[in-house]
Amino acid sequence: MRKHEVAPPSKYTPEFREEAVQIALGSSKTVSETARELDLNPETLRGWVKKYKQRNEPSTGAPLTMHERARLKELERRIREVEMENTFLKKAAAYFAKDAR
Repeated sequence: MRKHEVAPPSKYTPEFREEAVQIALGSSKTVSETARELDLNPETLRGWVKKYKQRNEPSTGAPLTMHERARLKELERRIREVEMENTFLKKAAAYFAKDAR
């Protein structure tokens, strides 16, 4: 886009953007998965989420200690593990529910 050109108006309302961000943040799914479900480009939704976080999450300013980083990394790994287990259990429950008929 050239210096004096104006960007075209967005086809998404502010209300839709806000709702999409809330869905993305409240879901255990990835932003890409949520974007696909909402028929959005994943990078578009990722940008909206980033802007939302910048506006609404206070910055502590203090960098994490080595111990805090290690703890955070371990907790993030454990969350991914639990989400995978949860997905497996949902699939197993659906399989056995279908098989019981």
